[in-house]
Amino acid sequence: MAEAPQIELFVKASFDAQGVGNCPFSQRIFMILWLKGNNFRITTVDMTRTPDVLKALAPGSQPPFLLYNDEEVKTDTNKIEEFLERTLTPPQYPKLCCQCKESNGAGEDIFRTFSAYIKNPNPAYNEMREKKLLLTLVKLNIFLETPLPHELDQNPDAKESSRLFLDGDCLTLADCNLLPKLNIVKVVCKHYRDFAIPTELKGLTRYLTNAYKREEFFYTCPPDSEIINAYHSVAVYLNRQVKR
Repeated sequence: MAEAPQIELFVKASFDAQGVGNCPFSQRIFMILWLKGNNFRITTVDMTRTPDVLKALAPGSQPPFLLYNDEEVKTDTNKIEEFLERTLTPPQYPKLCCQCKESNGAGEDIFRTFSAYIKNPNPAYNEMREKKLLLTLVKLNIFLETPLPHELDQNPDAKESSRLFLDGDCLTLADCNLLPKLNIVKVVCKHYRDFAIPTELKGLTRYLTNAYKREEFFYTCPPDSEIINAYHSVAVYLNRQVKR
C-alpha cells in the first residue's frame, strides 16, 4: 500500500477567527477529504487581514486552497476536486464521482435564485423572487423522487425513488457541491424571510434528513450564527422593511 499523502486544507475562518467560517466551497472540499478517508489537517484563514500563509502559498487567492505533500498548492475549487478524485483512487480510497451524469447538475440553479431572493432590497418583488426559488426547489424534488437508470435496472417497476442522496445511497461529489449551499438556503431563508423548505417536497425533505445524519456533512457545516452573520448586510434590510 502506498504511503498516505500529507494534506492540509485551508478554509475561511469564522468571524471571531476561532473556527470554520461560512464558505460552501471550503465545506465542499472538507466533505470530499472526509469521505476519501485520508488523514488531513484543517487550517483556518482569517480574511480580515492578509495572513502570512496566504502571502506565501496562495497570493491573491481566496480559501479554500490545498497543500499536498508540502509542495503542491491547489487554489481552484473545481481543480482541487478533480485533483483529489484523480489522486486518491481505489482500492485505497473510494471513488466519489456519480453513476448518472444528470446527478451532477441537480439543483444547480437553486443558489442563483436564492441569491436573487435574499439580496432583493424591494419588498414589492419579494413574492416573485420567492416563487422562483420555490420552483427550483420543486425541480430538485422531482429529480430526487424520480428513479435513476441504475435504480430501474434493479426494479423496472419502480415509480418513485427511495435513494438516500442525489445519485444513490452514497454521498458523491455532487452532494458535496450541493448540500453546503442547501444548508445556507435553509438557514438564511428561515431567519431573514421566515421561509422554510416545504415539507410537501418529500424527496427534498428526505434528502436533507439523510444528509444531516452523515457526519461528513453535519460536522463540516458552520454554525447557523456564522451563516446568518455572513448574510446580515444583504438580507437584513428587506427584513426590516417587511416588518414595518
